Amino acid sequence: MISKSIAVRLAMLAVAVTTRAASTKPSTERILSYYPCENSTLSPLLLEKLREPMEALNMKCGNVTVPLDYTAPESDDTIELELVSVPAAKQPARGTIMFNFGGPGATARDGLIALAGTLLVVTGGEYNLLAFDPRATGTTIPVSCYENDLDTLEFLRTATTAGYSSDTALGKIWAGAKIHADACLKNANDTLPYISTAFVARDLMSVVDALDEDGMLRFWGVSYGTTLGITAAAMFPDKIDKMVLDGVQNPHHYYHDITEFDQWTNSDRAFSEIFKTCLENPDQCPLAHRNKNPRHLEKTIWKLIDALKYRPITIGGILFDHSGIKNMIAGALYDTGRWQSLTANLELLLTGKAHTDPSKFGSDALTTVLGAPVSTALTGIRCVDKAYRTHSYDEFEAASEELHSISRVYGDLTSPLVADCARWKVEPKERYEGDFNVRTKNPVLLTGNRGDAHTPLISAYNVSATFKGSVVLEVDGFGHGSMALPSKCTMKNMVAYWTKGKLPAHGTVCEVESRPFSNITWADVFKGLES
Repeated sequence: MISKSIAVRLAMLAVAVTTRAASTKPSTERILSYYPCENSTLSPLLLEKLREPMEALNMKCGNVTVPLDYTAPESDDTIELELVSVPAAKQPARGTIMFNFGGPGATARDGLIALAGTLLVVTGGEYNLLAFDPRATGTTIPVSCYENDLDTLEFLRTATTAGYSSDTALGKIWAGAKIHADACLKNANDTLPYISTAFVARDLMSVVDALDEDGMLRFWGVSYGTTLGITAAAMFPDKIDKMVLDGVQNPHHYYHDITEFDQWTNSDRAFSEIFKTCLENPDQCPLAHRNKNPRHLEKTIWKLIDALKYRPITIGGILFDHSGIKNMIAGALYDTGRWQSLTANLELLLTGKAHTDPSKFGSDALTTVLGAPVSTALTGIRCVDKAYRTHSYDEFEAASEELHSISRVYGDLTSPLVADCARWKVEPKERYEGDFNVRTKNPVLLTGNRGDAHTPLISAYNVSATFKGSVVLEVDGFGHGSMALPSKCTMKNMVAYWTKGKLPAHGTVCEVESRPFSNITWADVFKGLES
C-alpha cells in the first residue's frame, strides 16, 4: 500500500501539474538512451507550458532502437522510438509501467507529461512511468500520403464530413476513400506496412528488453491503447505482469468487421445527459435558461444541427456547418469537463453571436472542425490493421445506415473512416490474426465508465469473458476512460492492483467525485490525502 507521506508528496505534485509469439527474445540488441528533454523533439511550446511539473517530477527523455521490420530478422534496418520517463516516487522502483493513451495515430509522450502527477498517485508511486510515440506518430516513421498541402486539406475535409450531412455526402466520401487509398499506396507504401498494432506490440516488448528489469510487461492502455494491450497480451501472454485496459475497444470488430458498430451504443445517451445535467446546474450551464425540460432542450439543439446542414455559417473565416457542429459535440463527449464550454458555444450559435463575435467562440471547438484529430496516421494504422475490404458501395451504405441508427450524434461521423479502410490497398508486414482466448501469467484489470460515449462498458465485458481471471471495474459516470472521472474509489482500486496485484471483487462499481459541471479535478480528490 502506498505510504501516507509518499501519497501526500505525489498529490502535491499532481496539483502542481498474428498468432501468439513463440519467443520474445530480441534478435538484435535494443539500445536505450536518455537525454534532457530540451534536446528532444518535443515541441518547444509543450516544454515551456509543462516545464514546472516536468522539473518537479524529474522527467527525462530518451529513445530506444528497435527493428523496422520484425518479420525480417536478417535485416539491419532500425528505427528509434522516442520516449518520456518519469521516476517512481519510491526508489528503488519495482519496475516500469508503459502507457498508450489512444488513437490510433496519437502521440503518447505528451499525454504522459500532462498526466504524470496523477498517474504516479493512482499507480501507487512504486513504479517508473514511460510512454513512447508509436509508429506513424510524432517523428517515428511519420506517414504522409500526399505531396502537397492542398491535397492534404482536401483529405481532411472529407475525413471530417458526416455521412448524413447532405444527400450526396456518402457518395462523395466513398469516392474520396479511393483517392485516399490510391495516394497512400503511391506515396506511403514504404512506411505503411511497418506501422501495424502487431509491430507496436512487439515494440512494447523491445522496450521491456531494453529496460533490462525482469522481462515482464506492465502496461496501461486507454481506448485504442486497449486494443494494443489486448494484442500484446494475446501475443505474449506469459510476459504480462500487470495490465490495465481502460475504456475498452472490441478487438474482434476492430480487426475483422467493416466497422466497430457497438463502439457507439452509448453516444446518444451521453449526449442526452448533457442537457439533463445542464438543467441540474443552471448556474454553470449557459443553455439552462432556454427550457426546463431536458428533452425539449435537446430538441432545440437538434434543430440547430439540422439548420446548419442547409445554412452553414462562418466563424472567424472558418466554414461551420452540420459536420462541424457534430464534430464539436463528439469532441466534448470525451470529458464532462468540456460540457460547460460546449454549452457556451451552443448558446453562442443559438443567439447568432458565434459568427458576429468569433473571439467568444471556444478555440477547442474550431480545432475539431479543422480536423486536427484526423490524420493519415489514424487511417493508416487502423486500415492496415483491419482485414475487412469491400468494393461494394451498397455494403458501405448499409454499414453507414446501421451506424446512424445506433447513434444519431456520432454514427455518421465514422463513415469516412469506414470507407477508407474498406477501400484500403496497403497490407501490413504483420497483422495479429490469432484469437483472444487468453490466459495471461497474471490477471488483467479492465475498467469502463457506464456513460462512456466512445467505448461502452459492454466491450470491457466482452474482452473480459475471454481473458481468464480478469475483472471489470465499473465507474459510474460519463466521459472516456477512468482518468476523465476523478474518483477516490477508482484510485483505491488502481493502487491496490498495481502495488499488491489485488483485483476488485466482481461487480464492483465506483462512484465518482467529479460530476458534470462540477469542475472537480483529480487535484481536488488528492487534497484529501493531506489531511
